[in-house]
Amino acid sequence: MPVTRREPIPPFMVMDMLRAANQRQAAGEAVIHLEVGQPSTGAPAAVLEAAQHALRNNRLGYTDSAGLPELRQAIAAHYWTAYGVDVDDSEVFVTTGSSAGFLLAFLSAFRPGDRVGLAAPGYPAYRNILTALGFRPVLIPVGPSSRYQIDVDMLCRGGPLKGLIIASPSNPTGSMIDADRLKDIYQWCALNDVTLISDEIYHGISFSEPAQTARAFGTDAIVINSFSKYFSMTGWRLGWMVLPPTLARAVECLAQNFHISPPALSQIAASAAFKSKAELDGHVARYRSNRDILLAGLPRAGIKTFAPPDGAFYLYADVSAFTRNSLEFCQKLLADTLIAAAPGIDFDPLSGSRFIRLSLAGTSQEMEEVVSRLCDWQGGLDRASRVRSTMGSGFHRKRSREITS
Repeated sequence: MPVTRREPIPPFMVMDMLRAANQRQAAGEAVIHLEVGQPSTGAPAAVLEAAQHALRNNRLGYTDSAGLPELRQAIAAHYWTAYGVDVDDSEVFVTTGSSAGFLLAFLSAFRPGDRVGLAAPGYPAYRNILTALGFRPVLIPVGPSSRYQIDVDMLCRGGPLKGLIIASPSNPTGSMIDADRLKDIYQWCALNDVTLISDEIYHGISFSEPAQTARAFGTDAIVINSFSKYFSMTGWRLGWMVLPPTLARAVECLAQNFHISPPALSQIAASAAFKSKAELDGHVARYRSNRDILLAGLPRAGIKTFAPPDGAFYLYADVSAFTRNSLEFCQKLLADTLIAAAPGIDFDPLSGSRFIRLSLAGTSQEMEEVVSRLCDWQGGLDRASRVRSTMGSGFHRKRSREITS
């Protein structure tokens, strides 16, 4: 068998954890899934109704590579309704999930060897896709001092870039970029001939101020969004891009050859998603409640420090009091408590060994049960640790080794 010559990329460990959790669940065990970033709800009722009508009455053939005109028009209208920003439907390009949007954005905007900046922690597929395509991801460490987001000072201190990826709300931290900082980043990129890619797939899921779109400041940025998160349509595999005019034809040609067109049924049904705000905002209210349950309960289990959960449906939690190996910590957590979590090393190869990501997208009853299981687990660990406390100053180190064994 031939061996691949492509640059090796690491696995998406969240999916490895999901597989392990599913195996336990298939064996009849009561697993709570906090590892995967998807809503626990299905598509809105209006979307399901539109899909059923399409199945009965539509041939469901290929569509235009850029998407159905009526869906592009609905997306363009959404920018005016949600942000007060005027977008022409010719600037909207429908994609097979946001993942295809990133692939098309990277290939249309960059050349092999180009350096593309991105925050650490951040979504691992950014750097893994960039690496697989021959681009150079440049990790920009972010932390509490910048609320886990990139700012212009960091960009000025760094080396030359051809591209910059930002995400607000962010995966895994849930942190957001306020409008003033986003405008500064947009202007810095324009002045320095850096292609800005704004990941906005968690827009609609914020717990105080609504997120701002990079499109509010001009047409130079590539904006990527999705029906997967706020719209609760993960498995329908549908997203969109708002493109600068200079990239529209390049993206179209790539999409024609890669994907032909996005799924026709998903496109027809998705037009109805924009009529479902009340139903979808009800999900956001539950995410907020789930966040509050965990923020109040997890400190009782010894987990006390989090990135600012401004939006999305995640808590990025510091577990350095227990471990320096977040993957082993998550594996032991699943084995001992049947709670599936995502290891921070997936999102941050620099400091992620000290963090885990917890999804808030389940039921509030599940969040209460998570707190209960973690408190029981931590209580058992503490009792075992007190027995060994006579062993002196090496206590914390040995305790950490036991938890991650």
